[in-house]
Amino acid sequence: MGVVAGVSGVLLGYLASRQARATVEDCRHLLFRQLSEGRGDLRAIRDVAVCRYDALSEMTGRLSFSVAMINGLGDGIVLTSINGRSETRTYVRTVVGGKGQQPLSPEEEEAVRAARLGHGPLVACPASESL
Repeated sequence: MGVVAGVSGVLLGYLASRQARATVEDCRHLLFRQLSEGRGDLRAIRDVAVCRYDALSEMTGRLSFSVAMINGLGDGIVLTSINGRSETRTYVRTVVGGKGQQPLSPEEEEAVRAARLGHGPLVACPASESL
């Protein structure tokens, strides 16, 4: 009697394991299909935030800005434009894992943080030091 119960237990365990593997494989195929159709691609840009500020003492009206464009993995770019009366400077910095590969300004860091947290396209930025 004990041998029959043991063999039955092993057989039931084997069948349950086989069914679990089949279910996991079905889920894997479903996720792969969704990614290939573009509905769940973590590499696509999905979070954007803009931080506007006065970078130069000669220009007011918060005409300078930093735009963070980040994907689901925390990778992307920060585009910064410093606007003055006679010239405009534009910078692009790479973001990997939510951190800048180069040192980021406080406004750029705020734009990245707001994008990662999903705070919307336009965020309040800290008062910046005039250059």
